[in-house]
Amino acid sequence: MATEPQRPAATEPQRPAATEPQRPAATEERTSGALYRKVAADLREAITTGAYGEAGRLPAEGALAEQYGVSRGTVRQALAVLRSDGLVTSRRGTRRVVLGGARVQSFSELLSFTHWAYSMGEEPGGILDSLVRRPADAAEREQLRLEPGAEVYVTVRLRTLSGTPVMVERTVYPPRVGEIVAELPPDVVSHTEVLREHGILFTDADHTIDIVAANAEDTRLLGCRRGSPLLRERRRTTDPTGTPVEWSQDRYLPGTVAFSVHNSLATSALSRHAREMD
Repeated sequence: MATEPQRPAATEPQRPAATEPQRPAATEERTSGALYRKVAADLREAITTGAYGEAGRLPAEGALAEQYGVSRGTVRQALAVLRSDGLVTSRRGTRRVVLGGARVQSFSELLSFTHWAYSMGEEPGGILDSLVRRPADAAEREQLRLEPGAEVYVTVRLRTLSGTPVMVERTVYPPRVGEIVAELPPDVVSHTEVLREHGILFTDADHTIDIVAANAEDTRLLGCRRGSPLLRERRRTTDPTGTPVEWSQDRYLPGTVAFSVHNSLATSALSRHAREMD
């Protein structure tokens, strides 16, 4: 007896497993950026309110990552912001150290010590220790573009913030500028303002930052130990024509100031060359 051929049992079509929607890369970058800025802002507030004390150490990266529920990369980005703001510093193999009361001075704009101090809510002071007129040495002639045999005016001043000594300022002026400075009262706070009134403008500057040992004069004026480290800023300033108007060396007590610099790939020579090659 003939029978119906057996048909295979019907089966449900296989459906792909459900997956989480993929978040666009741009969204992830925005989220990461928001996170590190939030962590940086929270740590900045803690530092400025004294939560870690002066010269205290921040928790390790792993501990901060766990505390904020973020990755170590996000923590590193936040710490980089604090470091550029002059709030923390670090050495290889150690945790970040809080700089405490250091005032941050940015090189993104050219400000005199006096203007910078006022912008920080501090009262600037200047006490003239010495002013001499003498022949320029080889380095001074090179920096100020002077002829052999030219003379310079050299001032040494103790600079203060709200009455507290923070820096010894040694400035070498070419004759046309030094002659004006030599006529100023010894307790005048800002040489730059007076010189501006005489038509001498400070418009561009090159800065070099390093560490030097305090000499006998630094010790006498700042009250530090001889040989102790000081933060040194060497600066050559020019007027709108590119003519040097000062060659200065400022030596700061540690922990009193910090310098910040903003860099951009968009303005670098390498990036400009890359765009030209596209």
